[in-house]
Amino acid sequence: MTEHKPSKNLWALSSLAATMGDGAADFAADDHESFRRQEFVFASLNLLLIGALLALQAISRFVRGKPSASVIVVLAVGLTVQAAHLIWLRKRNATISRRTRRWLTFWSLGFNSTLALVLTSLTIRGDTAYYALMLLPVLEASFRLGLGATIAVVVLADFISFMGAYGLKFGEYMEAGAMSVIYSVMGVLVWLLVNNLRTREARFVRNLEELERTRQQLLSEEKLAAIGRLSRAIAHEIRNPVAMISSSLATAARPGQDETEREEMFSIAAKEAERLERLTTDFLVYARPRAVQIARVNLADTLNYVAAVARAHAANEGVKIEGAVDSNLEGKFDATQMHQALLNLALNAIDACDRGDLVKLNAQMNGHGTIRIDVVDPAGPISAEIVARIFEPLFTTKQSGNGLGLAIARNIARARQRYHIENQRNEAGMLFH
Repeated sequence: MTEHKPSKNLWALSSLAATMGDGAADFAADDHESFRRQEFVFASLNLLLIGALLALQAISRFVRGKPSASVIVVLAVGLTVQAAHLIWLRKRNATISRRTRRWLTFWSLGFNSTLALVLTSLTIRGDTAYYALMLLPVLEASFRLGLGATIAVVVLADFISFMGAYGLKFGEYMEAGAMSVIYSVMGVLVWLLVNNLRTREARFVRNLEELERTRQQLLSEEKLAAIGRLSRAIAHEIRNPVAMISSSLATAARPGQDETEREEMFSIAAKEAERLERLTTDFLVYARPRAVQIARVNLADTLNYVAAVARAHAANEGVKIEGAVDSNLEGKFDATQMHQALLNLALNAIDACDRGDLVKLNAQMNGHGTIRIDVVDPAGPISAEIVARIFEPLFTTKQSGNGLGLAIARNIARARQRYHIENQRNEAGMLFH
C-alpha cells in the first residue's frame, strides 16, 4: 500500500493536491469501454458546440454580412474533422491502449485550441465568441491531466479570451477578464473534484482488495475446519468396523469356542470388512471423481435403468418405484455419473418412505433447452437442521448409511455444470477468434 506524504511545495494548490491525491495524469478510465464512452461524450459535445457556432455565424453573415467567408470555411472544416473523429470512435472496436489514449487526449486539446486561435485571429478587433471553444479543453484537461497541465490549458484559454478583446473597448477587456476567472475557477475546481473522486475510488478499490483477501483467508480457514471435521468423521466411521472386526476375530480365536459361534464371528468380521470397503470406495469417488464424458443419451433408458436397479431395495422396504418420461427425450450428459447420482437419490427416497408408498422418477423439458429430472417421494419435508447439513460428507440420519450418497450426487451435478460453463467459454472463444 502506497502512503502519500504531504507536499513540501509552498504553493497552496500543490499542497491541497497532495492532500487530496497525487494528481498524476489519468488519461481517463483504465478500461477500453469507459474511455471510449468518455471520449465519445466529449467529441459529441464538441461537435454540437462547433455546429452551433457555425449556424450562428452563417445566420449573422446572411443578415449582417459578417463574419468573413473564411470564418465559415474554418468552422465547416472543424465540424467535418470533429464529425470524422466521432465516426472513428463509433466504429472502433479494438482496445484503445494507454498510448493511444494519451494521443487522443492531446489531439482533442490541440484541435480545439488551434481552432479557437485561428478563428479569434480571423475576427480580431471585431465581434468574437470563439473563446467558448476552450470550454471543453479545460474540462477535458481537468478530467484527464494533472494540475499543472490543467492550469496550462486554463492559461491558454485566458490568453485567447484577451486576444479576442484586443483593440476593443475597455468593457470588452472586463468581459475577457470575467471569462478568465470563470475558466480558472472551473478548471481548478473540476480538477479538485475529479481528483478527490479518483482518490476515493482508489481507497475503495484497496478496501475491496482487503475484503477479498479477508474472504479468501476465511474460506481457507473454513476449508481447513471442514477438512478437520471430515477427518474426524472418517476416523469415526473407520474405527467402528475395524473395532468390530478386531473383536470378532479375537472372539473367534479364543480356545473353547464352538464352531457355530466361531462362524458367526467370522460372518460379522466379513460384513464389517465389506462395509469398510464400501465406505473407502465411496469416499474415493467423492474425493476424486472421474472426468466427465458427455454423450447424447436417452432419458427414458437412464431412468428405467435406475428404477430397475433400485427395485430390489424398494421391494424389501415395501415401496414401489417407477419412471415417467417421454421415450424420445434425449440429453447430453455422462451416463455413468448420472446413473450413480440418480441411484443415490432414489435409494434415499425409498428409505424415507413408508410401506406402500410410491417413488417416481420424472424427466421433462424445462425451457431454454434444459431438462429437469425429479426424484419424488411422498415423505414429509426435511427439517431445516438436516437441510443445512444434508450435503455434508459423512453426515447421515440412517443407521446403515455412510453419508456420502448426496455429497457424491452434488459433486456430479457440479461437475456437469462446470463442464457446461467451460464448454460455453470455449465456444465463445472460438467464435471471437
